[in-house]
Amino acid sequence: MILRAITLAAGLTGAFGAAQFPAFSQQYLQRLGGAVDALEEVVADFDASAAAEGLSRAEALRQMQGAEFIERRRADMQRTFERHAALTADLEVLSGQGPFMRAYHAARLTDVDVARRAWQVFEPALPLTLSAAIFATVGFVLGTLICRGLLAALRWPLRRRALSA
Repeated sequence: MILRAITLAAGLTGAFGAAQFPAFSQQYLQRLGGAVDALEEVVADFDASAAAEGLSRAEALRQMQGAEFIERRRADMQRTFERHAALTADLEVLSGQGPFMRAYHAARLTDVDVARRAWQVFEPALPLTLSAAIFATVGFVLGTLICRGLLAALRWPLRRRALSA
């Protein structure tokens, strides 16, 4: 009886957690758009400065040598360009997608800074939408199956002893 209660609790926990995905992924997408916009300004400013000197971005980066500060700034800008490219690619894939396609592309929801900022303002709730209900159902089933699997694995050595005795 206790094992059934534990399994039910695991299923309900999985249901509640999975039901949060549609709203959280939407919050993540909004934060991702803001991050891309902010990085776009930095990239455009650097490119404009390089163009004013008749340089491409790569040429401008190569010229950033000499002083330790300038070299550190060059490394910062290279990371900024890489992050901008990665986040822009993620945004292009996720934009306009519904919750199921965002789940399909969950590997694109991996920027730690964006996720942290989205989580800071996210307020968990039990949304009453069809997509949330489907995610809750999947979460319940997965939570229940995982819990049953873990409990079966824990009971397995005990069953072997009982059968051999």
